[in-house]
Amino acid sequence: MEMSERSIAGPARLANRNFLLLWQGQAISQLGNQAFALTMSLWSMEISGSASLMGLLLAATTLPTSLLAPLGGALADRLPRLRILVACDAIAAAAMLGLGGAALLGSLSKPALVTLLFAAALISGVVNAFFQPALTASIPDLVPADRVTAANSLNQLSIRSAVLMGQAIGGVLFRLAGAPRIFLFDGLTFLYCAGSEALVRMPPRPARPRVGLAASVGQFRSSLREGWAYVTGTPGLLGYMAAPAAYNFFSMPVGVLLPFFVAINLHAGPEWYGFLLAAMTCGSIAGYLGAGMVRLRGRARGRLLATLIALSPVPMLMTGFVHRPWLALAMAFGLGALLGLINVQMISQLQTTTPAALRGRVLGLWTSLATALIPLGMALGGIAGDLTGKNIPLVFTSCGVLTMAVNAASLGRRSTRDFLARG
Repeated sequence: MEMSERSIAGPARLANRNFLLLWQGQAISQLGNQAFALTMSLWSMEISGSASLMGLLLAATTLPTSLLAPLGGALADRLPRLRILVACDAIAAAAMLGLGGAALLGSLSKPALVTLLFAAALISGVVNAFFQPALTASIPDLVPADRVTAANSLNQLSIRSAVLMGQAIGGVLFRLAGAPRIFLFDGLTFLYCAGSEALVRMPPRPARPRVGLAASVGQFRSSLREGWAYVTGTPGLLGYMAAPAAYNFFSMPVGVLLPFFVAINLHAGPEWYGFLLAAMTCGSIAGYLGAGMVRLRGRARGRLLATLIALSPVPMLMTGFVHRPWLALAMAFGLGALLGLINVQMISQLQTTTPAALRGRVLGLWTSLATALIPLGMALGGIAGDLTGKNIPLVFTSCGVLTMAVNAASLGRRSTRDFLARG
């Protein structure tokens, strides 16, 4: 009887067995995942020298997530979430171990290896679309109700720490161990994570009416239409959302060509690609902390946001002409800090000005609009790199000018400036 009451009451503390099993497995898996992402870029450049291929590979990892995440969320509400997590990690492990094993044998041709790399990238994107909604929905069931925020913070801290570590050492590991062994390591981290998840015991979920997949998709579409109606009906809000969408789209060529920037402009090894990404992550963390100290509201916050948004294309305009590694490192940190400040301030503006009943849908639509063009930007960025003969200054400067033009058009509208001043 005592065990039954505890099960119904839920966990009594944050650091309980089930949450720790899930949390530490995610931390290790994220480290392997980041190593795979960095290695995929460096290896594709090594075996093909094609920026177009790199752009398409990066797009292949993000496009399935953008398209399938709503379906993943619907399934997370209908099926046992832990089974989804274990299945996703098992599939990802099989894909990475298969890729690493095939590459390590050395008997496959380059086209065959590229095909396997594309398959692994697509599988990674599809798995993530189902994994992330199930993971996010599982956390509140594993910790006390008043510690959900702390649990999410701890989870995000582990993710950012793993990303930072993977970026910092990924290039070094690529040079020392080679891509096949890193792929095998990633596969082993997924297996470890699946094993940890299999040991988690979830509290019983209350019985819910079963909703068909078609009905779930219909509900999602209806919710999306309501959010879109609010966005288009609120003066200045659509222009406000155009700035991050444009920045993400036009900055993707810079991200795709960053390994070539390291080789061509900096004359540095692959470890510096990881160092630059790590510096940007450190800058983002500093920007997040700085944004938390800013207590401006109304027109003062609007002026700050307008200034930050106007400055955001400057690093793209300048970086293409940088040839010193340490200067590039400083600029990467500064860019990360700038984007961290902008992201927190823009999301805070939306949170404080959107009605509570619409907040989730508007923020969800904000995320969709901000990320929808990323795969296209990655693909076009790689093509632009090849068509220009890897002309880094030309591509980076063009991206900065185009971003600046879109930002100027957005901030030049009185309705956008008035929206910035709200709250």
